[in-house]
Amino acid sequence: MKPLRLALLVLGVALAIVDYGLLRDDLHQTVLRSLPAPAVGLSGIVAGLVAWSRRPDNRLGPLMVAFGFAWLIRPWQYSESGLAFTVSFALGWLGAALFAHIALAYPTGRVTDRWERLLVRAGYVVALAFPTVTLLFYDGSADVKYVRPEVPSGILVHANDTVVEILDKGFVLVMWGVLAPCFVALVIRKLVRATPRARRVLLPILLAALIASLRAFYEFLLTFLTPPASPLAPPPELADNLYWWQVIGQIALPLALLAGLLSARLAVAHVGDLMRTLDRVPPRELRPALAQAVGDPSLEIAFWLPERHGYADADGRPVTLPADGPRRAVTHLADDDGAPLAAIVHDPSLHDEPELIEAAGAAARLALENARLEAELKAQLARVQESRVRIVAAGDEQRRRIERDIHDGAQQRLVALALELRAAQKRLGTDAPPELDQVLAGAVDELQLAVGELRELARGVHPAILTEDGLAAALESLADRTPLPVRILAAPEARLPAPIEGAAYFVACEALANAVKHAGATSITIRAEQHNGSLVVEVADDGIGGASIGGGSGLRGLADRIEAHGGRLRVESPVGGGTHVIGELPCAS
Repeated sequence: MKPLRLALLVLGVALAIVDYGLLRDDLHQTVLRSLPAPAVGLSGIVAGLVAWSRRPDNRLGPLMVAFGFAWLIRPWQYSESGLAFTVSFALGWLGAALFAHIALAYPTGRVTDRWERLLVRAGYVVALAFPTVTLLFYDGSADVKYVRPEVPSGILVHANDTVVEILDKGFVLVMWGVLAPCFVALVIRKLVRATPRARRVLLPILLAALIASLRAFYEFLLTFLTPPASPLAPPPELADNLYWWQVIGQIALPLALLAGLLSARLAVAHVGDLMRTLDRVPPRELRPALAQAVGDPSLEIAFWLPERHGYADADGRPVTLPADGPRRAVTHLADDDGAPLAAIVHDPSLHDEPELIEAAGAAARLALENARLEAELKAQLARVQESRVRIVAAGDEQRRRIERDIHDGAQQRLVALALELRAAQKRLGTDAPPELDQVLAGAVDELQLAVGELRELARGVHPAILTEDGLAAALESLADRTPLPVRILAAPEARLPAPIEGAAYFVACEALANAVKHAGATSITIRAEQHNGSLVVEVADDGIGGASIGGGSGLRGLADRIEAHGGRLRVESPVGGGTHVIGELPCAS
């Protein structure tokens, strides 16, 4: 302990002994009634010195030390010494202002809220101004609470009992009738507005402050609303009970604050257990382990992905970090080379315990690196999935363009040419040589055959009926053109997203082509139904079986197309048992 703090501790103990002797011997109070003042003062000094040594940059330590000394000075109001009485009377209520300051400043040591700052300043002004002005008129004869009568003020200017009594009541009115209720309201407001973790930290401190404030309401009530002679006056034992509640609250405040600081230190010490835990924790469970270590269930982790120049979550999804504010805060972690590694999004109250979040981050650095690699891998897989979707979509769009070009270009020109040749054949009539008439008829037949082949080609590329009338109509058309008997057992009547309809149609096309060309089948069934948010397309034949996804480019291409949409393709084809091609496509509607 530094010399200054050691000296303050020794001085505090000495003052506590003097106070006990004054109350016990001079005022002839019982041992029990002589202990509270020294106990409150010493608890504030000891807790403040510990907090001061643990958190030198935090103002709470010095504030608690000042509170302890202010409370140890208060009993001097009963002293026969004019100097001791004057000093005690002038500074005696400073402890109340410091008490409110400590409660509102916990845990940062600073009061940042505008209304709280205003209350703290007003508390200091009232606690110092009223007693100091009273001393200018007090000669020891006026009726003033908590002082030994007949001890005059050391700074007396003009004795006036009336002014002294007015100032005494004015102090009670302002301090206990106005500022104390405002203090309670701000304490409750602080609790309500706090985050869940901050509320758990603040609750013991602010509860102690509320308990200690009960005496203030009693003093105000007794002074202005129910004088002792009134039948409505509270029973005398209530004052005694409230006195002890006040003592409990005043002792509990520094002790609760000290307990909060020590618990933070213990949490840092226990972070060592986190390192052993992380050896057995998979990357996906890193967040709960860290959250438990720092006592913040809302904690989130974002991993830095260098190639993306941004952050992502454990599943590789992009993350936008929030700005530091009253609800969320961000702590950035770097690797051994100083490069960004991860960001921990947490409750702002953890900023008041920087060593805790830093220790947890250091303990978890290796696990964070592994988790980042996993997140980076998932992000790469997500990009591959997105690129597959884009490739399939681009292919489908190209198919539709080719189908439109065939339909609107070559097919229309061939049809027009066939009509012109047929018209020429009719104009020539019987005058045409038989050889020419035969050539014209053959050309028209060939053109009609070419048009039919182009139509079949267009249907294979991307059938117009699929775009215009939907999957059910396209499957009916496909069944009609297949040389084997095909029964459609079920098909969705409602329109589905175009990429899903296209993928389902080509599943049926490829399965039918395989059945016709390779399976030796005699009948085929098609079933397309929506089930649990998916469109399930099943094509079954009674052929020789033995098909597999890896056995040819057709089924492999189908599998790629379906997987690009987040679905899957299954082929059940035992030898001699027929083939079932089943495609499952996610489909919300």
